Amino acid sequence: MFKRMDEIMIEIPEVEKPDPNAAAAVQELLGGKFGEMSTLNNYLFQSFNFRSKDKLKPFYDLVMSITAEELGHVELVSHAINKCLRGSTSFKEPDSTPLGSAKDARLSYHFLAGAQGAMPFDSTGNPWTGANVFNSGNLVEDLLHNFFLECGARTHKMKVYEMTDHPAARAVVGFLLVRGGVHVVAYAKAIEVATGVNVTKLVPIPSLNNKSFSEAKKYEEKGVHTKLYTWSEGDFGAIDQIWKGTHPEDNLPLEVIQGAPKGFPIPVAPAVEEEFAPGISPEDFKEIAKRLKMAGNITD
Repeated sequence: MFKRMDEIMIEIPEVEKPDPNAAAAVQELLGGKFGEMSTLNNYLFQSFNFRSKDKLKPFYDLVMSITAEELGHVELVSHAINKCLRGSTSFKEPDSTPLGSAKDARLSYHFLAGAQGAMPFDSTGNPWTGANVFNSGNLVEDLLHNFFLECGARTHKMKVYEMTDHPAARAVVGFLLVRGGVHVVAYAKAIEVATGVNVTKLVPIPSLNNKSFSEAKKYEEKGVHTKLYTWSEGDFGAIDQIWKGTHPEDNLPLEVIQGAPKGFPIPVAPAVEEEFAPGISPEDFKEIAKRLKMAGNITD
């Protein structure tokens, strides 16, 4: 089961700097082959289909806990996209072409299929596909795939970081470079436990250190790259049989934390009247409030 909280993992800068093309680039980190929807669904289905979890519990617990974190990453990237799109258009009468600027955006689909919000597709508008999910059932093969997937995801994050200076995009990508790096090392250590081969000698891939990115460096200085969460109050503690020792890049001690990290308020998205979203007028709000009062037997 999953438990959901009305929070996100980091505080995203509250800035209105409309950049639809930055939003399109960040879409790759959501619905691309190496995006968060791919990491989430790879680990999700591997966790559903995991064989002999009673005998291989540390590996099962690892995939389960990282799956939960990936849900939060999907959420975080989506809000970064929303922030990049915010303020792209403004309300005018229909004859004044309020969405006129959208025709020049790289992904006009943001404005047509939705109301200037994140969508489950890549940077060119291709929808995310289940063909991106790999689950052979073989423990070592799946762990190797996960290691490769996280390295590919890291490469894409680095490139998107270099593409845009939008504060929301940079903040989220910087954080995810650090947390994705945790998953790279976690799967490398899992492969070592399963096979005896020290894959951690390969990291980081690419070779550029996270400290080269200011928005990632600040998290590494707080030790965020050394912590692996169970995302459960009582389960998945056996990950401490894998996530132990020191970090391969700076030799800091690794730490397993039972539960989830402290979250931050989810940004409130304003109405976009030119997109008919949410399409509720002040009069409608009054009527809705009236009906809610009646349903709850609330009197003034």
